[in-house]
Amino acid sequence: MNDAQAHSIGHSTNLMGLSTSLLGSTVFNDEPRELHISGVREMNGQLFEMLGQSDGLMDAGDAFYKYMMAMFGIDPEQQEELKGSRRRYRSSFLRLLKGWGYDSNGPEGAVLKGWVESRFGLFPTFHKEMITRFSTRGWAAYVDEKMSSRFHNNSIYCQLDMLYEFCQWGLARFAVPGQTHLTLYRGINAFDEHQIVERLDRKTVVMRLNNLASFSSDRTVADCFGDTILTACVPVVKVLFFNTLLPVHPLKGEGEYLVIGGDYRVSAAYF
Repeated sequence: MNDAQAHSIGHSTNLMGLSTSLLGSTVFNDEPRELHISGVREMNGQLFEMLGQSDGLMDAGDAFYKYMMAMFGIDPEQQEELKGSRRRYRSSFLRLLKGWGYDSNGPEGAVLKGWVESRFGLFPTFHKEMITRFSTRGWAAYVDEKMSSRFHNNSIYCQLDMLYEFCQWGLARFAVPGQTHLTLYRGINAFDEHQIVERLDRKTVVMRLNNLASFSSDRTVADCFGDTILTACVPVVKVLFFNTLLPVHPLKGEGEYLVIGGDYRVSAAYF
C-alpha cells in the first residue's frame, strides 16, 4: 500500500454509484441513500419475483437458500472437500461465513474484506495486524489471502453480491421495514483494530472501522467480547448479513450483524 492509499479511506471507484469517500463517511451514515450493487437484481429477476411471494422472512430465507444451492452447486456434499476425491472444491458464501465466525483474520475473512473493497471501494484497516503506511506486511498478508485460489472459484464475489442484495431486501421487506438505522454494539478490549479519526468528547469519537466488522443488536452479547462497548448507529444499507436472515448458516451468535465499515461516530462505555 503506498502513502496515498494509507491516508485514503479507499479506491476512487466502486460498484455502488457513489464516491468511496462519501460511502465511508459519517455524512453518509447520518443521511444514508439506497444502495445496490450494479446489475445484481436485474440479473436475478426470477429470484426476487419469487421472494416477493414469500409469507415472511423465514419463508424468503428458505427460498434464497435453495436458489443459491441450485445456482452455485453448493449443497452440503460440495461445501467441504472430500477425502480421496478429485471433485473440484466449490467455494461458497456459507464457508466464508463459517470461517469469519471462527477467525475474522483468517483466509475467509480476507476474501470477505476483499469483496467489500471491490464493491464498496473501502480499504481494510486490520488483517492480523493494523494496516497502515508503516505496515506493508499486514497489507501483503491480506492481499495474499484474499486472492487465494482456494476460495476464488464458483463466482464467489457474485455469491456475496446476491447475499448483500437479499439481505437488503429482507431488511426492508420484513426485518426492519421503514427504518434507516440500527443501534448496534461491539465489544472490544483494545483499539488495535480501530483507527481514531477524531475525538468529539470524553466518550464519543469518530472511528474508522475495519471495512467489515461484526456487531450485535444485543448489548449483553457484546459485553462478552470486551470490557469496552462501542455503540454505533449503523445505516441499514451497510448491513451485509444478520443472524436470522437464513434458516441455515454457520454464524449463530445471537443478534450478530456483519457491517460494512468506514468512519463511524461511536460512543464508548467502559466496564
